[in-house]
Order: sequence, then structure tokens, then C-alpha cells
Amino acid sequence: MSESVNPEEGQPVDPTDPTVESAETEGDALSQAEEILNGVEVPAEEYVAQGSATDEAAELKNDLLRLQAEYVNYRKRVERDRAVAGQMAVIGVLNSLLPVLDDIDAGRTHGDIVDGPFAAIATKLETALNTYGLEKIDAVGVAFDPTVHEALIQQPSADVEIDTVSQVLRNGYKSGERVLRAAQVIVAVPEA
Repeated sequence: MSESVNPEEGQPVDPTDPTVESAETEGDALSQAEEILNGVEVPAEEYVAQGSATDEAAELKNDLLRLQAEYVNYRKRVERDRAVAGQMAVIGVLNSLLPVLDDIDAGRTHGDIVDGPFAAIATKLETALNTYGLEKIDAVGVAFDPTVHEALIQQPSADVEIDTVSQVLRNGYKSGERVLRAAQVIVAVPEA
């Protein structure tokens, strides 16, 4: 294990001292770049002409550019991860509200939610969820798609040429391109 040395005093630094920040735990690439820049002494004009000083300056410039690139990549990764975490949180909330939407659909089917205050509340809830990207999956009369439909029953039919959804037993939902729940359907299949 290497021992840290205080650059100002030239003395060993106690790693257990809470007032001392090591370079490893100090922060991101930007603070490391600032530390490099602050530690560089600008050579006098007579020394600039010498090859070793220009080589050192070029090396420091390359180090700084590399740290800057690392910092930019770090920021992009953090922003991307933050966006994904936000989307996952929204999807979690939408998934938890799907049973409520099932109850609203059942109430509409049975005629319990036609008019009145609860119908207005149900409509407001559905509108609010739509603003967060929740969409019903098209089901009745469309071609059967196993990526968004779950076939519970198949019925032969002379009226169809391809597998077609004839009835929805439970609505399916998606958010953007992500399927939250496949629609459970009855599929009309061509007679043989």
C-alpha cells in the first residue's frame, strides 16, 4: 500500500484523518483536472524553448484533454441513467394502477359507470395516465400479434382469412413501445 504525501509540506498524510481528502475519493474528473492545472507552474520563456518543458506541457495538455473527455462521458452516462430511472419509476406506477383500470372497465361494461361523479373521476384518471404515456393496445378486429396479444381461446371462423382478434377479455396496455401487459383475447382463426 502506498503512502500519501502532502505536496505542500512534503510530509506523510495520515489516511485515517477525516480532514484529509485523498485524490481517489476527491471527486470527479473535473476536480482532478482543476487539481492538475493548479499544480502546474508556468515555465519562464527561456525554459519554453527546451524540449523537456514542451514535452511536459504537451503531456499535461493530453492528460487534461483525457480528463475532460472522461468527464463529458461521465455526465452523459449519468444523464442517461437518470432518464432511464425516471422512465422505470413511471412504468412502476402505471403497472400498479392497471388493476384500477380493470375495475373501471368492468364497471363500464356492467353499466355502473356511465354518468355521474365517479364516471368523471374515472375519465380524469385515464386522461392523467395517458399524459404519462399509457396507451390501450388495439385489440378487436386487428390481426393477432403475439407480442401484444395473449390468446386464451381460438375459435374457427369462416369470416376471417388470418388470425384476428374477435373479443377482448382483459385490456392490454403499453407505454411507448414497451408492453406493460398483453391483451387477453379470443382469436378467430380461418377454418381449415
